[in-house]
Amino acid sequence: MATTDHLDLDALRDRYARERELRTATDDSQRQYRDVEQGFAHLLDDPYGTAPPRPAVEEDVDVFVVGGGFGGLLTGARLREAGVQRIRIADAGSDFGGTWYWNRYPGAACDIESYIYFPLLEETGYMPVERYSKADEIRAHCRRIAERYDLYRGALFSTQVKGLEWDGAAARWTVTTDKGDVLRARFVVLTTGPLNRPKLPEIPGIEGFAGHAFHTSRWDYSYTGGSATEPMTKLADKRVGIIGTGATSVQCVPPLARDAKHLTVFQRTPSGIDPRDNGPTDPEWWASLPPGWQRERTENFSAQFTQALPPTDIVRDGWTVLARAMREKVATAGPGADYAALHDLADFEKMQGTRDRVDTIVTDPATAEALKPWYSVYCKRPCFSDLYLQAFNNPNVSLVETGRAGVEAITPTGAVVNGVEHPLDCLIFATGFDTSSSYAKRSGGMTISGVGGLSLNRKWENGVSTLHGMHTRDFPNCFVLSQTQSGMSPNFPHMISEQAAHMAHIVEYCLNNDVGAVEPTEAAEAAWVDTIVAGVIARRKQLEDCTPGYYNNEGRGSANAAKSGVFGAGPIEFSKLLRVWRESGDFAGLELDGENARKAKENAS
Repeated sequence: MATTDHLDLDALRDRYARERELRTATDDSQRQYRDVEQGFAHLLDDPYGTAPPRPAVEEDVDVFVVGGGFGGLLTGARLREAGVQRIRIADAGSDFGGTWYWNRYPGAACDIESYIYFPLLEETGYMPVERYSKADEIRAHCRRIAERYDLYRGALFSTQVKGLEWDGAAARWTVTTDKGDVLRARFVVLTTGPLNRPKLPEIPGIEGFAGHAFHTSRWDYSYTGGSATEPMTKLADKRVGIIGTGATSVQCVPPLARDAKHLTVFQRTPSGIDPRDNGPTDPEWWASLPPGWQRERTENFSAQFTQALPPTDIVRDGWTVLARAMREKVATAGPGADYAALHDLADFEKMQGTRDRVDTIVTDPATAEALKPWYSVYCKRPCFSDLYLQAFNNPNVSLVETGRAGVEAITPTGAVVNGVEHPLDCLIFATGFDTSSSYAKRSGGMTISGVGGLSLNRKWENGVSTLHGMHTRDFPNCFVLSQTQSGMSPNFPHMISEQAAHMAHIVEYCLNNDVGAVEPTEAAEAAWVDTIVAGVIARRKQLEDCTPGYYNNEGRGSANAAKSGVFGAGPIEFSKLLRVWRESGDFAGLELDGENARKAKENAS
């Protein structure tokens, strides 16, 4: 890490502001994304497999789960532990895995330590092969969890849920799918997550590209050849372009640089790249871990991103380096220190170290300068690689800065930036997933109709409204597991695990006590939304100072966007809040067989 001794902090603040302005479009139309169904519906197809044909299912279940990623797996696991047997899990993929079912691009791996990223390691008795595991090992662990908790028994794969409709008289959800299934569920759990529906940039001419194009979440190995770990031999005579320089691009650019005739990387804002420093798991260390180690390690990691700053850093990786620096500064400064000022100093030093590293690796000065990130540490998801920056030293790799306008146009033969066409045979979109459109659209067109036929889209048209991020009024017996209005940790599975345990507690109570319906009170929901918005407002200056990205809604601030924020006190306090709530036993803020359920029954009779 650099020190502030040679840094002009005022100059850095000015530079950060200029970079943000440089990369912020003056016209919102320059930063729009296209719905893949507008000319690119094939990108929603599954290139990796199709579940065997099966007859339509018509049955009653206790819990119906939408999504077979970590959220669905943890939901199923916690429900099984609670004694719930009648569970169905539906997913558009042909197996469990969620995001990791779709992410099979070359180089795909987790960027969070596998010892805390892999759920249920102690329960399954599995030791990850290395500290940062590759995608195929993550998919295998997803299958391991499903087998351990007997979740394949109720799985509906290659199945898109089309509708969820609340039947108040029966206190059941009617579930319909594209396979003709009709199920009646006491509870539904939505675990579709934010990273499932690919998004494309809205670039003039995108639909007219005559070469081959695909999204990284639907990697076309029939075109590229090879696999996630083997050379893509069919690219040897191809000019390849990739749009996007986030975490996915950082992983797949090195193998593309290795295999393509020429690779052009189109960059609007560079990612911060720190060393990956991966290595195999030490079996002796693993055997020495005491019971409960994974929860302790996971919570210690998440706590590094809060002002609590635990005295030790168990994980000690690139994610927690800022917390370590902060801990040292606070200890040196003593009582009464200005936490915010010390945080800024540590942030500037950390990012200067990241920029200095670019100069030690990239040989061309102009390219090196373009690859330097000029923003605070967590404005964008930090990236870790020992190969990405090195790839730009290859003579067959070009970096093209697109500035605020992004790629101006796509022609039949290439991509245009600053009036210059870059000829391409293949165009790859590393442009992430849709995190900002309606829930129905992000969930494959699934409609969710609650009390009185109210749609979830209509309920949330002016912003998300929940209690604890999981319950929303007028949608009884429905749980939403996501980061919206809940705790936030860079280690996504940590919060999903906490939510799944909370959901299972409520479901178990309702099943054992013949509770027909459970939903939040209006007052409790409104109070929680106020809590979320207040936390977002408190962090607004930091978010506004960031360059545009999905963390700050592409630089667009709004009251509705604030409602999609996270619990401001952090993941550990959020987990504690849920735990205390459960221990109190009074189900505060929830109606059990509440007014809405009674009205529905009265109207039906």
